[in-house]
Amino acid sequence: MVKPLETYVHPPETKEDVKYADLVTIDLSEYDTPGGPQRLAAQLKDAVHEVGFFYIKNFGLSQEQVNRQFAIAKEFFALSEDQRRSFRAPLEEGIYNGYRPLGSIEILPGLRDNIEFYQIMKSLPQFERVHPEMIRQHYEEIMKFHRHVHEDITHKIFRILEIILEIPAETLVNGHLYDSNCDSGLRYMCYRARNPEENEKFKNLYSRGHTDNGTITFVFQQPVAALQVKKNDEDAEWEYCRIPEGTISVNIADMLSIVSNGYLKSGVHRVICPPKDQVDKDRLGVLYFVRPSDKLPLRTIPSPLLEREGLMKDGINDLDIPALEWTRARVKKNWSRSPTDPDAGTTMAGFSVKHFRD
Repeated sequence: MVKPLETYVHPPETKEDVKYADLVTIDLSEYDTPGGPQRLAAQLKDAVHEVGFFYIKNFGLSQEQVNRQFAIAKEFFALSEDQRRSFRAPLEEGIYNGYRPLGSIEILPGLRDNIEFYQIMKSLPQFERVHPEMIRQHYEEIMKFHRHVHEDITHKIFRILEIILEIPAETLVNGHLYDSNCDSGLRYMCYRARNPEENEKFKNLYSRGHTDNGTITFVFQQPVAALQVKKNDEDAEWEYCRIPEGTISVNIADMLSIVSNGYLKSGVHRVICPPKDQVDKDRLGVLYFVRPSDKLPLRTIPSPLLEREGLMKDGINDLDIPALEWTRARVKKNWSRSPTDPDAGTTMAGFSVKHFRD
């Protein structure tokens, strides 16, 4: 018998005076109208080239469907720590398939992070694993949500990006088909609140500035203000990302930067301690990480736009590592990188990933 889920109620937004980033919002309901993809591409072009972050609305999921995923997440994190740890992901293999425990990574010398998450991969044989009973009870619903994000939302975004890059239709889509071998996954994430002494010790940092491994990331409604973005400018300030009801935050990740030779900017972001009126709240999140399959060539995609921008001559071409292997190698490096050398960066297959001090 399936246990009924408790109705999830999002915490109220902060009343503190915080500076929100001015990001473009596109309405995906326009996609299926005549000329819709082209109009959306025109709206999005500057954002994906200069910032790497934008918002979408009318993405085909009801508020109830989104809230039920938060309810499932809340129920998972209510399990005991021993129960959660019994479903640990094979992290040393570079695969987030299952539970990633609290304190897995040092964010400052001697100080461990306050993040834990449970990631559910696509419903394919290679990703089969034992899940907690409460996940199994809602697995069909989770997979329906999972597939909608991967195909109905992600593929529309990719087709818009194909128009922007002036590359053949389905180039990006074919590198991210649902049934292909890639590590895309739905993630239930929780940042555990710290006490004031701990926040001071951690310099109010939950997660240092970074860009995402993979192709694109979706973050669903998040009223606890902690996610901050930095525009691609050395002097840019960190600004809060506001994700209200009916909105998803989308950020470009490193794989899109690789295949466009830097034209599409990986969105730089971090997570910090929430404002005073939210500081005591655990920050529960629902995210979807799109990762490339082995069908996506890890090289600059020939493009008239990139040619005009002078980005084809020095492009990354014919790398000797499959895209799927690259993303797993990046995850593995997270477990060995020292927090005492945050600005050293990581270079793999000719592409450098910058690490940030804060």
